[in-house]
Amino acid sequence: APNDTVFVFAKAVGGPPMPVAIRRLKASELPTTIDLTDGDAMMPTMRLSNFDRVTVSARVSKSGDATPKPGDLQADAVEVETKRGEAISLSIDRVVR
Repeated sequence: APNDTVFVFAKAVGGPPMPVAIRRLKASELPTTIDLTDGDAMMPTMRLSNFDRVTVSARVSKSGDATPKPGDLQADAVEVETKRGEAISLSIDRVVR
């Protein structure tokens, strides 16, 4: 639905389970292009630039909660090197069970 919440997030490879960067959007804003940066850090001490490799994914949440719930839609995670700044494409096409 257009008002569903979309979370685009990066997690450190081999790091803590919580995202190191996250951006919140509305489903009505898709498709879109965004840049995750240190400004999207969840904690100032765990900036995106502190990690060499991250996995990036996206989830559509019906509840608006960042925690995955059954029925949410999610993209498969894509691993990237943070220093390269390469563009990736995510397809939100999997149902969370």
